[in-house]
Amino acid sequence: MATDTKLGTPEQLRDPNYTPPLRSAIPLGIQHVLAMFISNITPAIIIAGAAGFGFGSNSADFPDLIYMIQMSMLFAGVATLIQTIGFGPVGARLPIVQGTSFAFIPIMIPLVAGKGVDAMAAVMGGVLVGGIFHACLAPFVGRIRFALPPLVTGLVVTMIGLALVKVGIQYAAGGVPAMGKPEYGSLLNWSLALVVICVTLGLKFFARGMLSVASVLIGLIVGYLVALALGMVSFGNVGRAGAFALPNPFHFGVEFTGAAMIGFCLMAFISAIETVGDVCGITKGGANREATDAEIKGATFADGIGTALAGLFGALPNTSFSQNVGLVAITGVMSRHVVTFGAIFLIIAGFVPKVGAFVSTIPIEVLGGGVIVMFGMVVAAGVNMLSDVTWNRRNMVIFAISISIGLGLQLEPGALQHLPATAKVLLSSGLLPAAFIAIALNLLLPDELVDEQTALKSGGLGADDTEPQS
Repeated sequence: MATDTKLGTPEQLRDPNYTPPLRSAIPLGIQHVLAMFISNITPAIIIAGAAGFGFGSNSADFPDLIYMIQMSMLFAGVATLIQTIGFGPVGARLPIVQGTSFAFIPIMIPLVAGKGVDAMAAVMGGVLVGGIFHACLAPFVGRIRFALPPLVTGLVVTMIGLALVKVGIQYAAGGVPAMGKPEYGSLLNWSLALVVICVTLGLKFFARGMLSVASVLIGLIVGYLVALALGMVSFGNVGRAGAFALPNPFHFGVEFTGAAMIGFCLMAFISAIETVGDVCGITKGGANREATDAEIKGATFADGIGTALAGLFGALPNTSFSQNVGLVAITGVMSRHVVTFGAIFLIIAGFVPKVGAFVSTIPIEVLGGGVIVMFGMVVAAGVNMLSDVTWNRRNMVIFAISISIGLGLQLEPGALQHLPATAKVLLSSGLLPAAFIAIALNLLLPDELVDEQTALKSGGLGADDTEPQS
């Protein structure tokens, strides 16, 4: 934790309303942006790629990818301002950084897979409805936490990571456009991805401070420079992109479909609980206190409103970013105004299409190396949450059934071919059926299923018993 007295006294650093000197506050705000930048724009890249207008697609709709990257930055900044500044009951008024959520990706991919830019209208309808539903959860979010213990939340986070690791491997091998061609999985492609992975791991474990915090970003920069030296980078899109552009309301249109609305609302329920955890993590790590009810409600309101606004302008759902929660604990600076400076930086970048166009010049193999690390960390985070679970027979059964059905349906969506289209989209995500089964079983099954060992210790099996008791 930071101990530099030039930033302020210990009491000031624990105060969300304190503003450190600008010479320190602005770099600290940019540090928050660097820690989340790649994670924030990656969902847009993945969804555009799944739809068919992403990296390497040679599609006339490629400018829509640049627009989505632009909106990812802009509305992450807007949603962060809603959290840090707040209005009325909306906003936690804490140093919470908002960004595009990975959690919704398994829901969105079946909605857009191979359908082109036209499929984005249904996604935006889901984002809008899901955001409004998320905001409506704010007054009740504290009461529904009982339904999502570590067994359920850990399973959900693990499933999110497992749903995404395939994307990372595909990107590292050359991406969907290269599939079926000789260059897919070539040594050159894998070499670029491995450069990113090795640099990221080296900085994460052997560097300190900002070099460690921004290790993924720096790894991508090194991989980018290697690709540039190999002639694998084209700047054509940067030259064609504008220097300034306003967001376009209903850029992709809005279509309300049952699968999208149900899927986004169900995921909003889980995302709301994740935000509660992040709020509690910030107050505990930055100020050594518990979060207040007003802060939790305000954060949930802001999450939902930020997501709904994003959907109106063609961006994806927003949520609090956990890596920045850790950054608050590392720096020891609880100031919400520090994060406000970072939000302003994101908003400015969101108004400049050339920034999005420059991001789009990153070779997909380089990006693959970064997302392999990020998605692997999502799985690791889920496993870490599961470490808090008491692994008795009851919890093992719940976990086994949930992940078997969820992961199985995700790996073999053809098994659902006779179901209606809406049910097929929801179930093939894998995430929703796994979460639903885990929540339902956790609420319905008795707290303890007595196993043979427990029965023996308690005298449940006598010398004359011939059958084990259950």
